[in-house]
Formats: sequence, C-alpha cells, structure tokens
Amino acid sequence: MTDVASDSERLPGRGSLRPLVGVLAAMAVSLTGTRISVVALPWFVLVTTGSATQTGLVAFCEMTPYVVVKAFTGPLVDRIGPRAVSWTTDLATATAAAAVPLLHALGLLSFPLLLVLVALIGAGRGPSDLAKEVMVPEAAERGRVPLERATGLSGVTERLASTVGLAAGGSLVALLGPLTGLAVNAACFALGSVIIRIVLPRGTGCPVQEASSLAGAAAPRYWQRFGEGLAFLRGEPLLLVLIVMVAVTNLLDAAITSVLIPVWARESGQGAGAIGLMGSVMGAAAVGGSLIATAVAHRLRRRVVLLAGFLLAGAPRFLILAFDAPLGVVLAVFAVSGFGAGFLNPVLGAVLVERVPRRLLGRVNALGDSLAWAGIPLGGLMAGAAVTAVGLVPVLLVCGTAYFLTTNLAALRPEWREMDRTRGRGAAKPYPVKDSSKGGAGVVA
Repeated sequence: MTDVASDSERLPGRGSLRPLVGVLAAMAVSLTGTRISVVALPWFVLVTTGSATQTGLVAFCEMTPYVVVKAFTGPLVDRIGPRAVSWTTDLATATAAAAVPLLHALGLLSFPLLLVLVALIGAGRGPSDLAKEVMVPEAAERGRVPLERATGLSGVTERLASTVGLAAGGSLVALLGPLTGLAVNAACFALGSVIIRIVLPRGTGCPVQEASSLAGAAAPRYWQRFGEGLAFLRGEPLLLVLIVMVAVTNLLDAAITSVLIPVWARESGQGAGAIGLMGSVMGAAAVGGSLIATAVAHRLRRRVVLLAGFLLAGAPRFLILAFDAPLGVVLAVFAVSGFGAGFLNPVLGAVLVERVPRRLLGRVNALGDSLAWAGIPLGGLMAGAAVTAVGLVPVLLVCGTAYFLTTNLAALRPEWREMDRTRGRGAAKPYPVKDSSKGGAGVVA
C-alpha cells in the first residue's frame, strides 16, 4: 500500500540524509542536462537556419508548454505524489530529447517536427522540476536538516549544475557539435528518473493526505484543489508582488540566454565556446553566492539582499554586451552578476515556503512558478524578432534598462516590508523547523 504523508506525521527521532541527497542528486543531473541544452539547442538552430527569429520561436515552443503544464500540475503533484510525477516525466522528457539527434541523423527532422519535440520536452520538464522542488522540504525534515540549510543547498545545487552544464555544453558544441550536447541532455534526464525511482527511500515523496480525507470525507476534486491554491495565492500580496517582478526579469533573462548571447557570440566571432565560458563563470560565482547565502541569509535583511542581488544580476550583463567590451571584461561582469544571483532564490524561496501550508505547497508552488515563468516563452520570441528588426545593441540597451527599472520600482512597494516579518509565522510554516530559507524553488529568478 502506498504511504501517505500528512502535516501531522511524526518522523523518527534520528533523521536520514538519504532523501535529501537523492533529491539533490536528481536535481543536479537533470538541471545539468537542461543547461547543456541551453547552449546546444539555440546554436543548433542558428547554424542550421541562420535565423534569430526561428531561434526565438524554438525557445517559445519549449517554454510555453513548460509554464502551462506546470501551472496545472500542482493539484496532481499533491494527489499523486511528487516522486511518481518526477521519475515518469523525466523519462518522458529523455525520450523526446533523444529523438532530436536521432531523427536528424536519419534525415527526418524538419523544423516543424523540431518544434513539436521541444514542446514535449518543455511539457515534461515543468512537472519534473515542480516535483523535485516540492520534495526538498520533506527531505529536509526527514533528515532533521534546518530548512534554511537544505533549501540553500538546493540553490547551490542549481547553480553548480548551471556552471557544469553550461561549461560542458559549450565544450561539447565546440568540439563535437550541438547534437552531441542534445544527446547528453537526454541521458541526464534518464539518469534523473533512475535516481528518483530507485535511490530515494520508500515513503519519500508520497501524496499529501487532505484534512477532509483524514476526517472520512471525500477527497477534493482536481478543480477544487486548483481553486484552493489560487485563492491562497490571491490572498498573499507579498507573493504576488514578487511573482510579477520575477516574471518580468525572467522574460529578460530568457531573452539574453536564448537569443541575445548566442547572436552576440556569432556576430563577435567568439563562438559557442564563449557562451559556455560566460555561463560557467556566472554559474561558479553564483555557487559562491549561494553558499554564502546558505550560511548567513538568516541573519540578513531580506529586502536589502534581494534588491542588491537583482542590481548585480540584471542590467550589467546586458550593458556590457552592448558596449563591445573584450571577453575578459565580459567574463568579469558576468562573474559579479552571478555572485549577486546566488542570493536571490534562497530569499525568494524562503518567503514562499514559510507562508504556504504543507498541504497546499504543490499547487501554490506550481501556480507561483508558472506565473513567474510566464514571460519566459515570450523572452526568446520577442528578442529574436527585435534583433531582426533593429539589431542587437538597441535590444540589449532596452532590456538592461527595463531590468533596472523593474527591480527598483518593485522594491518601493509597501508589501516588501513584510519580507523581513515573514520569519516567525509558525502557523504558516509547512514544517516545524526554526530557520527557513529556500533556494531554487517556488518563485524562480
């Protein structure tokens, strides 16, 4: 019989780190594959079509299903259990990703078929990412690890995977071509599925039992669950302000990652190797920032940390590319931006996890993520069309200015004052852990 977790479940006095290690390992390999694809897929489209617009269209077709499917998966994750959702969707994603290099090698990969396959990849990644995020707090409790530390490690894992994945992606594309990178991406998702299915101990990531079910009443239906999550989110002004701000910055981040950097690398003659180098430098610095955030975030004022992090992580990247600086200067700026970015997800996620009850975590997390990521599909599409229309430099300048204004105007909102008062809301905490900070889940920067 399937184990069912509840808010009142009592765990053994001696915790086990195996669930947390397993979840973080699965996150690491799947995110590494995703970051390899970040380099390989746009470069593959650019070198085969020569079109920035089509490159943006591919990004749109991958991220739109990601956001939409993830938004409606939350109630299913709560009901079916994040473990089952994670390993099955990772396996489906691996299959779709492996089809791209295979069909190309057979001469059967048309551009419309590529769009269908990347849409399937995005549709699988959304639930998979959500399920792993939801399992982190439970794994932390089972290991008797303070949530501050566990979710900080989640953020470090995300940043480290970005560093390794982008570096590996750049190297694979430069040495063996983009299709090799796409094949490795598929292998990473398959490995992530195996880790969740086999390595995690029995009882981890099981469905959350509703209070009504415990009382003998019928379990709520899908749309009732979805409505509960939506109603809760609508009653949290702070979360809504953060989600809107991150939605805009994510749109701009998608623009620079999926289109602007590849176009810059091609026009400047730096090549795909520079894309991987820039990403790995930024990722390595972000790992350092995440480690520091894990150690000291609970002692800092969240509002100040969040604003400073966005100031470093945002506009400087766009502006340095616009001014045709040497590669060494570009790498230095990306390193500083990465360090600032390392502090963002631990703070953003801490606010989410502290304010959302355990039984609603899957559906609220799904809605929050999907709204925050809603602009990502449009980022690459709009950037590709804009670069084609007016050129690279004007688009970089506009995006950098928009990033700066968005984060600073959001910081003036009165809801931000609640960020430092969130600690201590014991009734809203999903787990009885003193320190709470989240990295890499919930609202994603």
